[in-house]
Amino acid sequence: MDHTSCPQEINDIRVWLGRVLPAPTPKQELLRLLELWPCINSDDGEGSGFLPVDLILKVSLASSTLQPPPPFKTLLDIVRMSSPSSKMTHRFLGDSGLLVSKLSLGSWMFEDDKYTVDAWYEMMKTAFKHGVNFFDNAESYGNGLAEVNMGGAIQKGIADGVWTREDLVITTKMFLGSKGYLVSGPNEQGVGRKHLVEGTRASLRRMQLDYVDVIFCHRPEPYTPLEETVRAMNYVIEQGWAFYWGTSQWLASDIREACEIADRLGLIRPIVEQPQYNLFERNKVEYEFVDLYDKYKLGLTTWAPLAYGTLSGKYSGHVPEGSRFSNQAFAARQLAPSFSERVEIADKLKPIAEQLGCSLPQLATAWCASNENVSTVMVGASRPEQLEENLKALDFLDKMTPELKAKIDAIVHFVPTVPELDVLAKIRGRHL
Repeated sequence: MDHTSCPQEINDIRVWLGRVLPAPTPKQELLRLLELWPCINSDDGEGSGFLPVDLILKVSLASSTLQPPPPFKTLLDIVRMSSPSSKMTHRFLGDSGLLVSKLSLGSWMFEDDKYTVDAWYEMMKTAFKHGVNFFDNAESYGNGLAEVNMGGAIQKGIADGVWTREDLVITTKMFLGSKGYLVSGPNEQGVGRKHLVEGTRASLRRMQLDYVDVIFCHRPEPYTPLEETVRAMNYVIEQGWAFYWGTSQWLASDIREACEIADRLGLIRPIVEQPQYNLFERNKVEYEFVDLYDKYKLGLTTWAPLAYGTLSGKYSGHVPEGSRFSNQAFAARQLAPSFSERVEIADKLKPIAEQLGCSLPQLATAWCASNENVSTVMVGASRPEQLEENLKALDFLDKMTPELKAKIDAIVHFVPTVPELDVLAKIRGRHL
């Protein structure tokens, strides 16, 4: 950061901290002191602040004379000017006190993807540098390898002083198991108590963590009584393995019933749902869940803002070698009937992105984040450089006006459909 662009009082406080704090003091510690610094504002906007007594005692150990700090305008000025990313802002996750960055990082991967702990560490560092605090995972991603990579990266970041565990919001999801969709045994999948408890403990071991911040039921399941699932997720929270629980790809009717069961039993409701949401997939977010926002203040952590890459612009005219849709198994499973149509629509959206001065992925991501019901939009990338470009979508968030969205809708022509149970919900039916 160029400190010459900061207000003078901000630089004065940096100088003061440099005099009284031990050298070297990690950046995270400096930021923590600034965030804890209370501010007393006067009518004219000027004010003065002093470190809390316990912190004064701490820093005074390194200084024989402790001069009072210079005045400053507001605490918000301090935090914004000292933050590694002043553009990232946060939203509360549903009806909770947990703040999550508007953009976040997902870790979906195939088992044979060439990700390592070191590679994932670089991805997480890049995201964290830009203000991302929310990192999502699942027991099934890479058959557990994604959790191993993220866990190793988290520990490496702690050891290097890049972050503390408290800086991060880590989530994972239970349902499909970690051995493969069709390999897992009859009780190694689903949302019954046995798998939710055993799967959670296994995920924590893979990630080398004592707890995750949020744990999701990755799919609904028609075979397990919903009350059993609600009780099991509350047990996970009671054990200290998670702070909150949520759902992913559930029907609105199932979420509503889970909330009603929790209320009847005096238990913790699901606070968040994780649906797919992009210009092509809007059913759940814009139609099915509308009543849940008002009644339960449901939060959303949405995925696939680029619709499996069809909104990336890279599929215009051909399918690049090494891309997702060059994998025949993936192409056959995802969007096969509508792939060409979506690529054609993406091409028509490019002029709008060019007029805004952004890329097509940035336009698509900013569009998702502009929905106030969305707590965080999970982005993905294969390289840190690509991730940095995707995170720049925040620069265009304030340009997502009703007029611009109307122009986009005129091209996309979205038509709502009747909600259906997710195809994976009955995966355990093969054992019956």
